Amino acid sequence: MVGCRLARIWNNVVAEVAAMAEVLLTVGTRKGLFVGRRRGGAWEFDESPYFNAQAVYSVAIDTRDKAPRLLVGGDSAHWGPSVFHSDDLGRTWTEPPQPAVKFPKDTGASLERVWQLHPAAAEPDVVYAGTEPAALYRSEDRGESFRLVRPLWEHPTRDRWVPGGGGEGLHTVITDKRDPSAVTVAVSTAGVFRTHDGGASWAPSNSGVSAVFLPDPNPEFGQCVHKIAQDAATPDRLYLQNHWGVYRSDDAGGHWTDIGEGLPSTFGFAAAAHPHRGDTAYVFPINADADRVPADRRCRVFRTADAGESWEPLTAGLPDEDHYGTVLRDALCTDDADPAGVYFGNRNGEVYASADDGDSWRQLASHLPDVLCVRAAVVG
Repeated sequence: MVGCRLARIWNNVVAEVAAMAEVLLTVGTRKGLFVGRRRGGAWEFDESPYFNAQAVYSVAIDTRDKAPRLLVGGDSAHWGPSVFHSDDLGRTWTEPPQPAVKFPKDTGASLERVWQLHPAAAEPDVVYAGTEPAALYRSEDRGESFRLVRPLWEHPTRDRWVPGGGGEGLHTVITDKRDPSAVTVAVSTAGVFRTHDGGASWAPSNSGVSAVFLPDPNPEFGQCVHKIAQDAATPDRLYLQNHWGVYRSDDAGGHWTDIGEGLPSTFGFAAAAHPHRGDTAYVFPINADADRVPADRRCRVFRTADAGESWEPLTAGLPDEDHYGTVLRDALCTDDADPAGVYFGNRNGEVYASADDGDSWRQLASHLPDVLCVRAAVVG
């Protein structure tokens, strides 16, 4: 009896703490960054977008230090791409006096955009950036300056990488909290590459991932990987959304197994993992590569709680009628609350949020520009 009473008290305390926690939600769109804050159950969005008229393809909320830092990859049609940072939760922004990410002259390349900003799991000041053309950059000052990781840029297969429909972008970076020298990246349409020596050498890691659009459907590289997410409880377990195909790896990308059975379509762009619960991941199926609308024209997030053995649609609070809002690769995410917040935005300019692991949803915004990326985190 005493144990039950203590459990109820503890659950109430957890609920009260969760209600007090401030969650920051960042929504990168084709025309600026929108920032929302939730304290208790109420959401408030800042009055006007930051980086007005710039396309925001990448956002990171770095909570590794006492003061969170926001990093944004903006793309101005006039001034070009840049990386900005904020140490006051988005109220003011700083741009380095020199370009934070820039291709060295000898590469003969110029930066088109920053697709990904990733705070490293095991190195407090390290941030990785993924770019187009596909390259990896490393920062050791929390994202204020970056240097090109040359061994990947000079990989012997590079001259055979082919841009996908969205360009040749390095759009996913995964680091290992157990080993700072282990990094996994994904490139459209070169596939997955891994390093175990801090970036000195890289190897393709696409075994089991099909490339149905190529003459050889099982090449060493050349797969069109759309997104990878890392399991919360088992870091070597990864979930991959491919251009046709949903996969799981249990050996950090050494081999991939098809887990798409039970989904209405295995085409899609986005994938995210639960921040605390192992074997739990989310995808948003798209009808087809030639019909890029939600599968069966239904607005549904699908969740697995058994590492892809089965999938369930999450629809409570989402539109019931025909829906055409495509969710892009970085427009589905989770925060680090418990229960977890799950968020997605679409090309209709709508943003939806769940505060209960995806069981129920509410619409937070509509009529925004094209949503390109969504990131959220507990910040207070």
